[in-house]
Amino acid sequence: MELTWSTFLLEIINFLILVWILKHFFYKPVLNVIARRRRSIEKSLNDANTLHEDAETLRIQYENRLTEWGKERQAAHMSLDQEIETERARRMEALRATLGEEREKAQVIEQRALEANRLHAEETALAQGAQFATRLLSVAAGPELEQRLLDLLLKELTALAPKQLSTLRAAAGKTADPILVASAYPLDDDTRLNLERMLASVLAVTAPFYYEQDKDLLAGLRVTMGSWVLRANLQDELKSFAELAHES
Repeated sequence: MELTWSTFLLEIINFLILVWILKHFFYKPVLNVIARRRRSIEKSLNDANTLHEDAETLRIQYENRLTEWGKERQAAHMSLDQEIETERARRMEALRATLGEEREKAQVIEQRALEANRLHAEETALAQGAQFATRLLSVAAGPELEQRLLDLLLKELTALAPKQLSTLRAAAGKTADPILVASAYPLDDDTRLNLERMLASVLAVTAPFYYEQDKDLLAGLRVTMGSWVLRANLQDELKSFAELAHES
């Protein structure tokens, strides 16, 4: 093939046409596609950067939250330990108080039991002593002892305080019943007369006298004037002794 200027010119024209065609129908679309692709990539990179930043923010927040949660858990644990210790101390104190009260109650019960045993022993001893004294005085009792008890009664009547004497006179004057004189042994006439004179002189009694024998008195007399009773006998004295000891 022979190269001529016309051929060369045509080739140039063909090349320019081809370049125009490529630029117009191929290169521009490709550039547009590349530009769109670049923008898409840049957007993806931006989104990825945004996601990475968000993830980093979340990671930092999570780590901070873990730190705070650890602190909160430690504080809650310390608070719980403190509450448990406080409750334990309170219950231990309550237990000690309860044990102290129970110990005091046990001591009181034990003391009461000991006191009851002591009182029972004293009462038993007093009862036995009273029984022994009763048996002894029953053997030793006689008209002579009864006379001495009568003399003691008359002596005490004359030694009464004015207030007591006034009370006895008022009681003797109010009753219309006979004055009952009980004795362990029969009283002879002289003794009865002496007793009536003394009572009439001291107490100003005018009621009649009635006499009876009561061997349970062991020795002595019991003079009953209405609601008042004058005692000077072994039975009443022993009974009063036992009652006084029991009350004590």
